Amino acid sequence: MSDQTDKPWAGRFTAPTDAFVEAFTASIGFDKRLYRHDITGSIAHARMLAHVGVLTVDERDKIVNGLQSILQDIEQGNFAWSTELEDVHMNIEARLTDRIGDTGKKLHTGRSRNDQVATDVRLYLRDEIDTLQSELRRLQAGLLELAAKESDTIMPGFTHLQTAQPVTLGHHLLAWFEMLQRDSARLADCRKRVNVMPLGSAALAGTTYPIDRHFTAGELGFDGVCENSLDAVSDRDFAIEFTSAAALIMVHLSRFSEELILWSSAQFNFVDLGDSFCTGSSIMPQKKNPDVPELVRGKTGRIQGHLVSLLTLMKGQPLAYNKDNQEDKEPLFDTIDNLKGCLRLYADMMPQVTFNRAAMREAARRGFSTATDLADYLVRKGVPFRDAHEIVGKAVRYGVDNQLDLAEMPLEVLQSFSTIISDDVFTVLTLEGSVAARNHIGGTAPAQVREAVVRARSRLEE
Repeated sequence: MSDQTDKPWAGRFTAPTDAFVEAFTASIGFDKRLYRHDITGSIAHARMLAHVGVLTVDERDKIVNGLQSILQDIEQGNFAWSTELEDVHMNIEARLTDRIGDTGKKLHTGRSRNDQVATDVRLYLRDEIDTLQSELRRLQAGLLELAAKESDTIMPGFTHLQTAQPVTLGHHLLAWFEMLQRDSARLADCRKRVNVMPLGSAALAGTTYPIDRHFTAGELGFDGVCENSLDAVSDRDFAIEFTSAAALIMVHLSRFSEELILWSSAQFNFVDLGDSFCTGSSIMPQKKNPDVPELVRGKTGRIQGHLVSLLTLMKGQPLAYNKDNQEDKEPLFDTIDNLKGCLRLYADMMPQVTFNRAAMREAARRGFSTATDLADYLVRKGVPFRDAHEIVGKAVRYGVDNQLDLAEMPLEVLQSFSTIISDDVFTVLTLEGSVAARNHIGGTAPAQVREAVVRARSRLEE
């Protein structure tokens, strides 16, 4: 059993905490990562207390200097974390009091661990969002480099994973870029709601001390303060919103992964991921396994699970703070760690990705991908679309039976399906002609891809 006098709330209790209860309820094993933000928030709080006259300047300076020395100890590995002190807040406060005496006990004036932890998590998440945005931009920049390089590369575009129409690889890569651009916008929007300060709400009702919350918010770089103390200490929807945005990013990375895994197979042979991002087999020497995309695809389910966990955590809680909210940190922290790792790996991998242009072009040629172009050609000649669709269907059937692509059929064969067809048809049946014809904003034409890359680079720099 621990000595109950060690507890900040010991006055109410006559019996010590059960040892297993103490270990079960402690959060120091995972919330100690908040140490820097906890100390930052405490320094701002001390400065505010001095600003309003609750602390003297000397007391403020002793507290600030003590906290800064504790930060140095932690970062140098000279700080022993105690489970008996439950969490990061009490560990740091106890060390402060040991170091500077009773003045350290004054730091907690006008606040509670409830508004303290809510502030710490917001500060931490704000910094992590900024880091994630940087990794997103790095990945997007890599995609733009590839898209510019592959603006003329022809590949099959798919629907239902069946060859549909020819597209340029650059256009396909820009689709990935657009997904990430929306992800970045969601993170930026989420950050606005993260960057509001709960500190000053105390346990749930505010405090009787003459605090200046806007002063503290300015010290900490918050855009404003939470308007309602009950909501401020119990709200975790900012963490849920972030995890939702993270789950969507992972869905997009998983879709990229699925394509890269398929494309790197011998059956597709579209892409080589670079040896640094693959592994081999212990028994089959020919294997080159796309482990990075596979793990990213697998981790997507993990982060989606964290989103469900946080939603479920909050759904039954009455106002205001409840101990349930201690369970918000592990899913949030794990989401951040894994998302950051996945983005870093993808950003690092992009410069080493190479594409098999010949295999991509051949795959587009084999799949009758210009069938729609032939139908459009007939429509322009005056054939109703449904009739044109049937004509082209018969031509494709002939091609399947005779192992001929539409562009490989002699003119007289094509004319056997419709006498309207003339020798100008071959300009639309070529793969190059097909993609070049989609020459409008958002289209797959190489010229449009190059212009889109320029626009995307400007958007990335905004």
